[in-house]
Order: sequence, then structure tokens, then C-alpha cells
Amino acid sequence: MEYRKMEKLGIEVSLLGFGCMRFPTTKDGAIDEVEAGQMLKKAYAAGVNYFDTAYPYHGGKSEVVLGKTMADLPRDSFYMATKLPVWKLKETSDVLEVFNEQLGRLQTDYVDFYLLHSMDAERLETVEKLGILPILEDLKAKGAIRHLGFSFHDEYPVFEKIARMHDWDFCQIQLNYMDTDVQAGLKGYKLTEELGIPLVVMEPVKGGVLATFPTSVAKPFADADPQASTASWALRWVGTLPHVKVILSGMSSLAQVEDNLKTFDKFVPLSDKEQEAVAQVKKELSARRRNGCTGCKYCMPCPAGVDIPHCFNLWNNLHVYENTQRAKDGWTSWLPAAAKPDNCVKCGQCEEACPQHISIRDDLEALNKELNELCGA
Repeated sequence: MEYRKMEKLGIEVSLLGFGCMRFPTTKDGAIDEVEAGQMLKKAYAAGVNYFDTAYPYHGGKSEVVLGKTMADLPRDSFYMATKLPVWKLKETSDVLEVFNEQLGRLQTDYVDFYLLHSMDAERLETVEKLGILPILEDLKAKGAIRHLGFSFHDEYPVFEKIARMHDWDFCQIQLNYMDTDVQAGLKGYKLTEELGIPLVVMEPVKGGVLATFPTSVAKPFADADPQASTASWALRWVGTLPHVKVILSGMSSLAQVEDNLKTFDKFVPLSDKEQEAVAQVKKELSARRRNGCTGCKYCMPCPAGVDIPHCFNLWNNLHVYENTQRAKDGWTSWLPAAAKPDNCVKCGQCEEACPQHISIRDDLEALNKELNELCGA
């Protein structure tokens, strides 16, 4: 197993971290505890020592299953990471109430890595308003939290503000070879390197889509190494960045655990030639986009309530990765009816503001028709 040293903390962590957000489930949607336990123990036996969960994962059951599975192992032989659900907090007293509930779920008296979960501009206001950081620092001083950090989902300026506002022990960002300019991105990676903040990376395989895209597009990978999985290329791309200390993979089957262990058992950074293969695949995937929306949000707010960037993101991802189920879920479950293109009044305000000069009204009409047909609407 490849290990990396978090110099600031004086500890070594496995480069592969086990993300506990996508455990296998039974037909009724509950976690398949037998298989999940086998997966966790297999990863642990192979040298994985970083296990990441959060309060809301699997409806609150992820922490429970992780705690139950690891309870019979030496507590100092692995690291548990979990997160404070900032959006759930209404009063300052809620912080300790939630934290103590998490200790009970995890069957432990301390958390190795504790994160403010999914930080953005709005949640930063909550953290400051409720005075959350001093409470967490006090828990750290008492040993109930060993290392304090945050995970992030917003734009780079917000990331820089949060990164510089506190002496963080570590932080966690989304990063993969398709999303180098999304959220914190590579710019955020470089900032953590500059500030000496150990970095944990989530979404290295972009929620699984970088493991399952069309075979024709993945040909440069197959030509370079016919035995390597498509997912392994995404993981190795992130691992080639030297300041990345842990790469989280949300594994949902024993086969995925085994494939990831193969990648990290004797980890090899990408060569220059392999980097060219990744660049070629990225170029071919990007060319499949339906329009050039960058998600800059200059078109927002829409006076009719349409979430233009979200709609274009669903549409583009459908064509880039051909993941129809993900597109259906996004269209029917994740996007409110009030935010769909049906509500567009074709005022043109969005097109006047768009720096990419996209024909937004025409494209909204086209994607609305296509996704409604896909979903049988």
C-alpha cells in the first residue's frame, strides 16, 4: 500500500482512503452490512488506514456500520474521518449534541479527522454566527478531535477565504482530470500546497462516470495498458499530484475494492506519455459537450426561476458520459420543477449576460425536449 506523510501532523496515511458514502445496499435500500463489512476489512487488511464517513451518509447509517465493523480492531491502527453537518445546526449547543451522537454511532471516544462538511459561503456564515470553530478547537484540545479540517463545495474565492481564515490541519476538495477548473480545482490544490495544508481529494472518479464512459473514448487508455481499468487512470492522475495525501474512493462492491487495491498496492505515478493519454481522453470527452457553458452563473438569477447552469450541466454530462440513469435521476429527482426550462419566458436577459455567447433560449428548449423524452415525460 502506498502511504504519504502529512508532514504538518507527523503521521502517515494510506494514499487510498475508503469513502463510506456508497456502500452496497439491499433491495429495500438499507446498507448490506455483510458485504460492506467484508469490503472494509479487506481494505484494512491490505493496508488502508483512512476511512471517511459523514453524518448524513446512507440516512445516518454509514457511521453506524463503520463503527460496528471496526470496533474489534485496534483503535490506533486506523484513522476515522467524519463531518459536522453545518446545515443542521440552529443553535450553538447543537454542535456538541451532534458530535456526541457521532461518537456513539462510531463506537469511539475520539475522531481522528473531523471536518466542517461541504463548506460554502452560506455555511461559512453559519460557522461564524454560531461560533463553531472555538467549540471544535476546545474538543481538539481535550483530545476528542485529533485533526480539524473542512470539505468544500463552492467557487475558488470562497475556498481561498476559508483556507486562509484558520490554521487548518487538513482540508478536502473535489478534484479529477475533467474538473480541474471546477470549484477549488487545481488552483485550490496549489493554494493548499502553498499554505502547507495536507490535502484529501474526493470525487477522483467524478461519482463513477470516469470509470464507465464509452469504450471508444477510452481507447488511448486501452492502447497504453490493456490490463488497467478506466477508473485506475483517474485515480493515478490524482495520485500523481505530490501534495495529495489521501484519495477517497466511494467503493460499492468487493470488485471495486480489489481493483483499487491493485492500483495502490504498488502505486506508479503517470508518466509523461500516460499524461498525454489522459489529455487525449479529456479532449475527446470535452468535445462531446452540447454547448460551452462553464457554470460561471453570469446568466443568473433567471427572472423566471430557471436554473440555467444546472440544466446545461445535466445536458452536457449526458452527452459526454452517456450515463442515462444519472441524467434521469438529475432531471426527475434533483432538479425542482420550478427550475426547469418549461418556465423560460424567452426574455433574453441571460444571453445578454453570457460571456460565452451561448444561444441559451434555443439550447434550453432543445435540452428540455430531449430530457423529457428520455424520462418519458
